Amino acid sequence: MPNPIRSDREAMEYDVVIVGAGPAGLSCAIRLKQLAQKTEKELSVCILEKGSEVGAHLLSGAVFEPRALNELIPDWKEKGAPLRCEAKKDKFVFLTSKGSFRLPTPPQMNNHGNYIISLGELGRWLAGEAESLGIEIFPGFAAAEILYDNNEAVIGVATGDMGIDKENNKTDMFEAGIEIHARQTIFSEGCHGSLTKELINKYNLRENSDPQTYALGIKEVWEISPDKHDEGTIIHSVGWPMDHKTYGGSWLYHAENNQISIGFVVGLDYTNPYLSPFEEMQRFKTHPSVSKLLEGGRRISYGAKTLVEGGLQSLPKLTFPGGCLTGDSAGFLNVPKIKGNHTAIKSGMITAESIFHCMHKEETPDYGWECTSYKAGFENSWLYKELYKVRNIRPAFQWGLWAGMIHAAFQTAFGWRVPYTLKNHADDAQLKEAKNVKEIQYLKPDGTLTFDRLTSVQLSNTNHAENQPSHLKLKDPNVPININLPNYAEPAQRYCPAAVYEVIEEQGVKKFQINAQNCIHCKTCDIKDPSQNIVWTVPQGGGGPNYGNM
Repeated sequence: MPNPIRSDREAMEYDVVIVGAGPAGLSCAIRLKQLAQKTEKELSVCILEKGSEVGAHLLSGAVFEPRALNELIPDWKEKGAPLRCEAKKDKFVFLTSKGSFRLPTPPQMNNHGNYIISLGELGRWLAGEAESLGIEIFPGFAAAEILYDNNEAVIGVATGDMGIDKENNKTDMFEAGIEIHARQTIFSEGCHGSLTKELINKYNLRENSDPQTYALGIKEVWEISPDKHDEGTIIHSVGWPMDHKTYGGSWLYHAENNQISIGFVVGLDYTNPYLSPFEEMQRFKTHPSVSKLLEGGRRISYGAKTLVEGGLQSLPKLTFPGGCLTGDSAGFLNVPKIKGNHTAIKSGMITAESIFHCMHKEETPDYGWECTSYKAGFENSWLYKELYKVRNIRPAFQWGLWAGMIHAAFQTAFGWRVPYTLKNHADDAQLKEAKNVKEIQYLKPDGTLTFDRLTSVQLSNTNHAENQPSHLKLKDPNVPININLPNYAEPAQRYCPAAVYEVIEEQGVKKFQINAQNCIHCKTCDIKDPSQNIVWTVPQGGGGPNYGNM
């Protein structure tokens, strides 16, 4: 085992350490252990999870396609997997400000055989399956640092130090982080992970791929009147309140127990700095068809998360010396299906199979090797074929809603046979200057149907230790007021769904204030900031939202 990088930290050793207990990381761990049992080989695996428990930071719509789970755990029904609410009806509608008309449901959005689920609940069930195989899971331990050897190969990660105050001084509660050394380190941090971002830059993993592009999804769970509830019904919409140039749309899923999952997604390549995805979600609920459904109900949960939307052409190189990327850390979400959980599980399985095969070759060294067979494993899978066929659908919406929908129909008709691949662009470069756009006026929340951000954050059960360094860093503290405010009306005030960023005035001087305790870990700020000045890092372990059954 390599010596600790820092002398004050203890070190532990595993064959594989996985960063993130989402569907990709858990599935990777389970598949590794399945292969070890099948071949009667010893294999030690651990998972680090920054949330206070498995599932605390998991948020998805979510309509779940069980294809990958059927492969990973064929007897999941007998084992009690939380897939209970079968999808029964699909509707796809175009909204105007006062009405709607039904559109043909795209083939990718046909949910026959799928289930409306809570991703948090599924995550906890997968964690139980993993632990039954001998996998060690450490919730509340955020991987804060990547460890490298003298040859710049990854040899593991270290958890963050605890007991540091706002001035970065050690308190009486100080406890040094722990180093986890491993023959392979798997990064499954989810969308736009902080360590994944470091790896992509260090190893130039995007050298042969397009920039990643993202969306922000705002979700609420409501309990509605039984006479309005239709379990298993799935409704998606495009159109209002988005203009025809901005990518966005809604979902509305009738789950169990008179509950509905309702959400709105806005592509982060929007151009108007006055746009607020949170406010667009609140405005969406005032549509007559939606407000009528919610009337008499109550909102019970709130959350927000970014989604990777770049598809196949935005996948980075998946491997590097000492480790690899999987799940949303790489970007395997299928945008036209509006699904990433089955692709995350499958990518985790492919990762595990590739690593296990490489690890047990006689010539494989203990540390620092690169699992190059992962690329071939992915390209020979149904996951690659699925993403290849839909690779052009999302980028075509940069031409506008109607052009994007016409092209999607064309792409669907001809499938993989179209001979071209459209390019993606970086979201942070798309904003127009504030002087060149019209300011968007949003209505004040009524507290019954529509709400403010602070009230909403309370429902996310977000908590961070107050006396800790801010995990939201500014490369240059002068940029928000001197550059972003005059040029873009400081859009962080609006793109953040948790009221983290404010421009306040003290004695006539404008000041940029960061309310880091509100952060729900969506990463929008790190993605959309037009100056790329905000750096999202992990807070002390266990901080952030506690979504429960979101």
